[in-house]
Amino acid sequence: AKLIFTTSLFLGTTITISSNHWITAWAGLEINTLAILPLISKSHHPRSIEAATKYFLTQATASTLVLFASMTNAWHTGQWDITQLTHPTSCLILTSAIAMKLGLVPFHFWFPEVLQGSPLATGLLLSTIMKFPPVVLLVMTSPSLNPTLLTFMAISSAALGGWMGLNQTQTRKIMAFSSISHLGWMTIIISYDPKLTLLNFYLYTMMTAAVFLILNTNNTLSLSTLMTTWAKNPTLSAMLLLTLLSLAGLPPLTGFLPKWLIIQELTKQDMAIAAAVISLLSLLGLFFYLRLAYCATITLPPHTTNHMKQWHTNKPVNTSIAILTTMSTMLLP
Repeated sequence: AKLIFTTSLFLGTTITISSNHWITAWAGLEINTLAILPLISKSHHPRSIEAATKYFLTQATASTLVLFASMTNAWHTGQWDITQLTHPTSCLILTSAIAMKLGLVPFHFWFPEVLQGSPLATGLLLSTIMKFPPVVLLVMTSPSLNPTLLTFMAISSAALGGWMGLNQTQTRKIMAFSSISHLGWMTIIISYDPKLTLLNFYLYTMMTAAVFLILNTNNTLSLSTLMTTWAKNPTLSAMLLLTLLSLAGLPPLTGFLPKWLIIQELTKQDMAIAAAVISLLSLLGLFFYLRLAYCATITLPPHTTNHMKQWHTNKPVNTSIAILTTMSTMLLP
């Protein structure tokens, strides 16, 4: 069953990103949604069932809106081509549909809840590969969308993703809010340089995958369990510190690269104020990444100093974690 679900997941993504016609794009999104649902609800915990239900309802609504936007456009222009979306109403409807798919503000409420209810591996899929088809649709339709609306949504996403993440204690919810603020960075540049959006998305995917895999190895779901990981696996925790700082976008690390390029492009487009605002809002994100990093590496739990050696697990670290963490710290230098 798991094989079928993962292949359907990749199939749906591939169908959407390689389609020219709106109906095939919609079909790929539907396959994606149906394939991830069992992966969310497989633990049969009430919270995961609730998460699957919420996910299904939001994604079904968003898919319907995609279909509605494309049909309205075809009605007025006779075009089913994705790049030929010209009718203003269908552009607005499509913007809200893709925002709902991605979890952009003001349609972001489902995302932290769903991520909190699903296991860490599914959370990784939800925050990386499930965002890929909508981002691609956004890139393909970006010339015809309203830049003012996108900028407004982007800045509010960065703001809310930062503010709501400040007080969280669950690692999955923190990752959800970090995802929302990163999506804000991707959306603000989409009208001006879609390639930068894609670059930002790839690097974000890489760093998020690294963080989720490390959390999965350590089996940490909240900050209190994160505090004891230093005694179990010090090197992995140190790499988690660096990857989190990279995700926050601190200069020598990879995560600084997309932020740097986006700020540069925004100032070229006479949007220096927007660039300044979104840079200041990313400081909110830096705060909770630092809090995660602080809990993971700088706080030692009480009473482990005497018998720290027994705690060390001699499991070899997964190769993918090694590759991803190295890339998410070293790619820019």
